[in-house]
Amino acid sequence: MPDNPLPTLNATLNFIALIFLIFGRYYVKKGNVTRHWQFMSAALFTSALFLTSYLYYHFVVGSPVRYEGVGWLKGLYYLVLFPHILLATAQVPFILAVVWSALTKRFTIHVKLVRWVWPVWVYVSVTGVLVYLMLYIFPHGSGL
Repeated sequence: MPDNPLPTLNATLNFIALIFLIFGRYYVKKGNVTRHWQFMSAALFTSALFLTSYLYYHFVVGSPVRYEGVGWLKGLYYLVLFPHILLATAQVPFILAVVWSALTKRFTIHVKLVRWVWPVWVYVSVTGVLVYLMLYIFPHGSGL
């Protein structure tokens, strides 16, 4: 476990956002736009909390933890980490565009964007939790 509670909080927020994303998609597929809006708003809020906490942690503490696994596990870690970082950074303006298109009732644009943005958001949430698990829970690959 990390010395600082923020990495655990960040992983928890990523996981909660993932749950909200799944329920948001479920409800829009069922035609319940109100519940969809509620869950997606919760996902957005949770992800914003995550980003705030993550940036605060890295500006104040830095990156004090290095992955300690070796061999193929280290390769796997970087295989998860690099696309996670790239997509996490790239997704922010696209999420804002998705939200803006919904708020301005441009639903045709909203649906086209969501086809790409939702899976990336889910991927980033899942891999954020995986990176946490690899760094703090199974740092040497033990238990894998």
